Amino acid sequence: MDKSPINCENAYLRGQDLHGRNLTNANLTNANLTNANLTGAIARYYLTNANLSNAYLKDTNFIYANLTGARFCRTAMANGRRNNKDC
Repeated sequence: MDKSPINCENAYLRGQDLHGRNLTNANLTNANLTNANLTGAIARYYLTNANLSNAYLKDTNFIYANLTGARFCRTAMANGRRNNKDC
C-alpha cells in the first residue's frame, strides 16, 4: 500500500463532511476547513496554518499531527470543549 503524502495544501474544504475519514497521509497545510465535520476522523499529518474555525472535531485523532499555526475559533474540540483562541 502506498503511504506517500497526499498533497491537499491550500485545499478549500469549507463545510465538507469528512466524518470518519482516514486523513493520515493528507498534507492539509493552509487548508480551509471552516465549518467542516471531522468527527472521528484520523488526521496525523500536517495541518499547519489550517483554518479550523467552527469545525466539529469530536473524537478526531490528531496524534502526531502538526497543528502549528492552525486557527481555532468556535471550534468544537475532540474533548467536547470549545476552542476560541483565535476569535
